[in-house]
Amino acid sequence: MSAPTRKRRWLTTWAITASAALVAIPASAASGQNNSPFGARTLAQLASGRADSVGAMSPKAKDGDGDGDDGNEADEIAEGADQYAEARTSPGIVAPGAYGAAWSDLTKLPSSGGSWRNVTDLPYNSDDSRYRDIDSNSSGGSGNVTGRMAAIAADDDGYVYAGSAGGGVWRSRSGGGHWQPISDPLPAQSTGALALDGTGRLWLGTGEATTNADAYLGSGVYVLSHPHQGTFSTRSRVGGDELESTSIHELRFGGGKVWAATSEGVWSHSTKTLKGAWKLEFAPNPDYLPGRSEADDPDAPYKNIANDIAIDPKDPSKVVLAVGWRSGDDYNGFYTKGAGGAWTRITSGLGDLPADADDVGNVTFARSADGSRYYAIDQSPEQLNTNPDSGLEGIYVSKSGSPTGPWTKIADYQGLAADGSALTTSGYMPGVQAWYNQFLTVDPANAEHVYAGLEEVYETKDGGSTWSTVGPYWNFSFPCWNIDPAKQTGDCNPTTHSDQHGVAIGSYHGKSFVYVGNDGGVYKRPVNGSQDTSGHATDWTSLNDGTIDTLQYYSVGIGKDLDHGGVSVTGGLQDNGQSLLRSNDKVMGSNFGGDGGDTLTDPANGCNMAEEYVYLSIQVTQNCAVNDGSWIDDAAKATSYNVAPADNATGEARFIAPLAADAKNPSTWIAGGRHVWVQTHGYAIRSGSEWTSLYDLGEGRTATAVATSGGKVYAAWCGPCNNQGFARGISVGNTDGTGWHDIALPVDGTVPNRYLSGFAVDPKNADHVYLTVNGFSRQWTEGPGAGVGHVFESKDGGTTWKDISKNLPDVPADSAVVTPNGGLAVGTDLGVVYRAPGRTTWQRVGNLPAVAVLQVKLSPDGSTLYAATHGRGIYTIKVRDCG
Repeated sequence: MSAPTRKRRWLTTWAITASAALVAIPASAASGQNNSPFGARTLAQLASGRADSVGAMSPKAKDGDGDGDDGNEADEIAEGADQYAEARTSPGIVAPGAYGAAWSDLTKLPSSGGSWRNVTDLPYNSDDSRYRDIDSNSSGGSGNVTGRMAAIAADDDGYVYAGSAGGGVWRSRSGGGHWQPISDPLPAQSTGALALDGTGRLWLGTGEATTNADAYLGSGVYVLSHPHQGTFSTRSRVGGDELESTSIHELRFGGGKVWAATSEGVWSHSTKTLKGAWKLEFAPNPDYLPGRSEADDPDAPYKNIANDIAIDPKDPSKVVLAVGWRSGDDYNGFYTKGAGGAWTRITSGLGDLPADADDVGNVTFARSADGSRYYAIDQSPEQLNTNPDSGLEGIYVSKSGSPTGPWTKIADYQGLAADGSALTTSGYMPGVQAWYNQFLTVDPANAEHVYAGLEEVYETKDGGSTWSTVGPYWNFSFPCWNIDPAKQTGDCNPTTHSDQHGVAIGSYHGKSFVYVGNDGGVYKRPVNGSQDTSGHATDWTSLNDGTIDTLQYYSVGIGKDLDHGGVSVTGGLQDNGQSLLRSNDKVMGSNFGGDGGDTLTDPANGCNMAEEYVYLSIQVTQNCAVNDGSWIDDAAKATSYNVAPADNATGEARFIAPLAADAKNPSTWIAGGRHVWVQTHGYAIRSGSEWTSLYDLGEGRTATAVATSGGKVYAAWCGPCNNQGFARGISVGNTDGTGWHDIALPVDGTVPNRYLSGFAVDPKNADHVYLTVNGFSRQWTEGPGAGVGHVFESKDGGTTWKDISKNLPDVPADSAVVTPNGGLAVGTDLGVVYRAPGRTTWQRVGNLPAVAVLQVKLSPDGSTLYAATHGRGIYTIKVRDCG
């Protein structure tokens, strides 16, 4: 959640398909006279959009398939407007074991002899002073960044462990930095929880539990007995497959047990013996668990969400469970064992901590080392659905040290906003994403010294009587900020990236540090660090030194670097804008901020590029968006331009919408929302009015993939795109507007009734095209027409299709490209596969870890394959080494 100018991350959170009020607001909407790139006009428009979305009913809810019983959802990110989750689940529910089985099959494929090279394993500076144009986040203060960190652990020997959203677990032996990956052999690289037990073992719960749209399920819990050396292995899994295909929010220890709060209830296991099955301690709606009577219900994934476990330090047999879906359900609440041994909801006696289901959502606990204090953060479904400013119910303390309380509220969003926060504008106040952003920890040396994380980092040294925003969301809103390219953050101190997820306190060389993990990676500061007069920390250090690459790319673009030789490589990222690596760079820069989607780069000139934000908001530049910030005083000096087609303004494009250039003519572009759009001015386009609608896919439909070659266009769509009534199709026509028609795709297995993710057009024959299909086949997808197969071929312009999947593992396929020799490379959720020319079977390309490859593209000369991974950066391999 970066973006000073466009507030990009907020839009992903509150996107609702039914509401056209939420549109991407470009930086160009900000007043050029304002002394901050985050203009008052932009703030007002975004706040208005957020307010309009509160209480809005999504199409899913209208169909009677909402996540809450009332069918009234203000936040449908996991299965509404964002295609990332839909692509992998629709038209039904994915059965447990899908990814595990796919990984097993993938590792059995023959492998090419070539090796991948990571090209983004160097520092990525979000404040790079070269790129201070109107849509950049540069000078905000986050410094070097990498991909989202879901969990952190640290010890007193200088060892720090960082668990990423999609790129595995990393270890530092030097108090942060000089990282090494330590979980690459595992079939899941998504982290939910990391925890060190009392004997020094490191426990890993896989499956990220932020309930956002690009979080992957896991393969269970693993233990590393000697975490100072060695790596996790499949042999170190705890128990059996009980926790496979779940997400794990927290791991807690007490009474000789490890407790796991998961997406399928609360489980426990002995910490003494790692064999034997996990025990299901509590599931509020057990009929909805896998294998039970209601497992096929579309609401099943939301009926047994557990968030945390609090164990009484004085009596480990007394346990309190925080259970509940963030958007609200009747089962939400706190539970403990009654006299008869059954789990019962606590309905009174908690003090200020709510007992009502409407006020208990995502919860995080933290206990002081001496057992004298328990703390909690509570996100409220009621606030989420009705309050445009925040979803935070509050931060609380139990001064008895017991998780049963009584609890006293020590912070609310208004108070935090007044304590140095950057989030003081209506619609954007602390805790507005409390369902997604939460951490809490207590200084082991001081029971009243607490760090809390929401969008920002907060600190109290007196048990909550007073708070400081030590890690503000950005520096743009403060008087100390300026855009001076001679200064990284103006006169402000560096801050952390926004969106906090993980925290730990550890020591290095006898000095204690707090480590935080967020959407930009890992940061640290001394536990008892310094603050300025505003309460902002003066001593944050980014630990994203380039040795850790967990960048989450949606796309990649490659073009010749005319200034330095070689090529420039760019790509759109989750919450880290667009990275730009020019051929002479030692540090990558960021020329666009916020969420970066699809990318176009002129093969002949790498500084001609178009970058998609969300919902088809497109920015174009012809100088790499190089700017010293002079546009603030003179709007004419901006070097990038918003050129969004009209579907952006009407909300009729998907979160990451498809964008493509004609393979024969890079000046002809196709973009897909409800309409298929064309523009023929290439990178010289300066206005969204220059797009022309080629074809209306139809009300309720939206493009999922587009491709064009020699004037022939393929467009895939879905609508509805969620589980209820899911439908998909393909439309074909020409860039001159002629010949447009829908292809008949009956739900008979010819092409599965699943998400159509990409096309690859044969450069020698535009009627010869390949189609990639996401999701899982009917063995795993319990939905109508799920079908089989992931790669299909047409030789007649899409009229008929043939399944060419053969020995391809049953894994979501995301992107494909035809290589110059006639081979076919396909990016999947677990790596890259290749079918050599003249062959009918597939082989694995290299040995990437189990990471999603969302896009594959070729270098300008066609000799190199680029893979944009959603968790481990960008990799390259020579085409000749693919097989």
